[in-house]
Amino acid sequence: MKRRQLISYAGAGLVTALVTELGSHLQANAQSSGSLSVQWLGHSCFLFTGGGTKIIVNPFRAIGCTAKYRPPKVTADLVLISSQLLDEGAVEGLPGNPKLIYEPGVYEFQGIKFQGIAIDHDRKGGKQFGINTAWGWKQGGISILHLGGAAAPISIEQKILMGRPDVAFIPVGGGAKAYNPQEAKQAVQVLNPKLIIPTQYRTEAADTATCDISPLDDFLTLMQGVNVRRNNSDTLAISSGNLPENGAIQVFSYKS
Repeated sequence: MKRRQLISYAGAGLVTALVTELGSHLQANAQSSGSLSVQWLGHSCFLFTGGGTKIIVNPFRAIGCTAKYRPPKVTADLVLISSQLLDEGAVEGLPGNPKLIYEPGVYEFQGIKFQGIAIDHDRKGGKQFGINTAWGWKQGGISILHLGGAAAPISIEQKILMGRPDVAFIPVGGGAKAYNPQEAKQAVQVLNPKLIIPTQYRTEAADTATCDISPLDDFLTLMQGVNVRRNNSDTLAISSGNLPENGAIQVFSYKS
């Protein structure tokens, strides 16, 4: 597949434009070393800072399972979204004019190569919620895989594209459009990441009348025997030197 950039300005809506490749050797070197800061903004939304680049994944609208989260209106250079559903692709109101990528494919931005991998967003072959885009890239020396709202098993072809990530962001709460705890465990076994960061689980931010996902403990109970790291902050610094080789689960605290 030809490497390309599918970019738009978030403030201008979901309009695509093919842009020539960007990035210099200096930027590429910055992304292959150093460390990465990861901030949890709620649900499956995270801010990644490293190598001079800020990337936000899956900004959401506060509704349903995200009803009481603070809207993730943070400054970033690039926005990645997994789908155009409200809990994974609400880009309106983001400050500045960040670039936007939202379809499967291979892209490059500020020296970082991104792999967008299509995987069904439901258990009905994509007929209910369409296609979800899982995002893989390397930043600050850390290989990252964010599965977004994956709901289908990972195929051999998808696994080849995903590789073995240092850090994998995996939905665990179930519902109609993402892995339940058993499916998430299967994804962990396929990917074998060094660090597992659960996403899309039920918290106190949920509207109890409309949120259909389960709490994190359902997944953690199923993963007994795997070390669980708990952070009393919403932000974590990750470097290649502090990654667990045999796998661990990282849990963040949400800061309102």
